[in-house]
Order: sequence, then C-alpha cells, then structure tokens
Amino acid sequence: MSDQFDVIEAGERGRRRWIGLAVVLALLVIPAVSLLLSRDPLPRAPAPSATAPIRSLTTIDNGPSTLRVPARTKGRDEIIDVVFPDGLKAEVRYPADLDLNELGVRPFQGAWVDGLFRQFSVPYNGVAEVTGGGRPIRSYGPGVTLWPRQPGGGTGQVLLFTFGRWRVAMQDRGEGLTFEQRTALARELRGQVTRDGYLVLSGKGSVRLAEPGATIQGDPAGPQLWFGGGVREMVVLVPTPDCAGKARLPKVIQGRGRPGEWTCRGDVEVAVAGSEDFRRRALAGIRVTVQR
Repeated sequence: MSDQFDVIEAGERGRRRWIGLAVVLALLVIPAVSLLLSRDPLPRAPAPSATAPIRSLTTIDNGPSTLRVPARTKGRDEIIDVVFPDGLKAEVRYPADLDLNELGVRPFQGAWVDGLFRQFSVPYNGVAEVTGGGRPIRSYGPGVTLWPRQPGGGTGQVLLFTFGRWRVAMQDRGEGLTFEQRTALARELRGQVTRDGYLVLSGKGSVRLAEPGATIQGDPAGPQLWFGGGVREMVVLVPTPDCAGKARLPKVIQGRGRPGEWTCRGDVEVAVAGSEDFRRRALAGIRVTVQR
C-alpha cells in the first residue's frame, strides 16, 4: 500500500511541477509577444518601378531639339531669316500654308577629324535618343560627354556636345576615333549661338568642317538646315555652288520611306519629303535669297 501511495503521490507532484512551469512560461511569453505586436513595423522600401529611368551620373538637360523663329508676313507668304552652321545668312520665303517655320529647324554639319569624316546633327527627339536615360562613359571636358550606342541607334559610340541651347551629337561610326582624337575634337570644335538662336560651328587643328558643295559618297556633307523630321514632312536647305550641276538628294531625305525630290534656288538646294501635295507646293513655293 505504501508503495502504491508513493507512486500516486509522486505522480501528483510531477503534474503540479509541469503545471507551474507552464504558468511561468505563459507569464513570460504573453508580455513578450504583446510587446512585439505593439511595435510599429519598419517601413518597407518601395519596390522599384520597372519603367523608371536609370538616373545618370551626369545631368543632361534635354534642351530644344528644333528652333522656331518668328516669321514675317508678306501677302500670302511668310519670310524667315536663317543662318547656316558655317555662318551663311539667307532669307527664306514660302507660302504661309506650308507652315515651314512651325516644322522647326535644326543644323547639320559634316567634318573631317584627322582625315576621318564625321557628321554633327541635332537629334529630332532630343538627347534621350543618345542617352537613353543612362550614364555617360566619360567626359572630355565641359559640355562634351561620350555615350554608348543605343539599341536601334546605329553603330558606334556617340559624342554629345553642348553649345548654348543646342545639344549636338556625333556618332563615331566605322573606325572609331582614338582617345587622343576625341580629346582634340572636344577642344577644337567650337559652337556659337546667334542672337536669333541659330548655331554656327567652327573648327581648328585636326577639325576641318565640310564646305558648301562637298559630298561624301554622293551625299551632301556641307552645312545644312533641316526643317521637320520624325513622322512629319521634311525640308532640307543645302548651300551648293553650281547647284544645278552638283546637287544630290540628301540621304536624310532618301531614307524617310517617302518619295523625295529636290530643286535649286540659286546656289541653294531645296530637298523635300512628304505627301505629293506637300512636295509640289514646297518645290514651287520656297524661295531662298542668300545674303552676301
């Protein structure tokens, strides 16, 4: 009997011991859990947007991609004063319903850098065509940066120049310039903006700008003014001495997927792309008078 009692007594004491331990643990755990739940959760960083642009190490102001200058009205015509990238000035007269001024104008200039031909133009859609929201590879001095080739943007890296309000791109196609040549180009190519907002370029040393009438593989390489672009109509003015015998349809007009035509107004070629009606009216109505 005593053994049975001892066994029963021992069992009761074990149960009491486990119950007491459970109570103590409950008293410790419940306050701890309450304390954790009462805390404000740490703020979560917002998930990055898949469409957000990559921030560049260098801030590049997009700047204007075209220039619109005030036009003077004369009868049914409008007149604008233009300045080509080599400094040549001219008066352009056209039928007002062509809205030539509203198309906006951009400069173009070909040049040789240490004997290698390169083209300098202003991207129609702004510098986003060059930067893609990314980062420059390097800087070659104030206002000159090097950018990687953008998908669908042709071949070669791109040098981007800042001249006042203008952002001028040079695609380094084919045999790329060396570091020393690019450094010299950044130093020796200069640009000034006229009072009316036109860009005039100059070069020295290793940089030789193409003169009016110069061609590369049959394509005009000298100073030009491009009106319009993108999906809109386009008019290109190309100073060309002996225009009637030397003018060629610029590739920028040929490659637009629309028929292109040209005519001469003195020593200036007028090349147009667009609808048949636009081409007809532009070729018949645009007049260019060079100011000597």
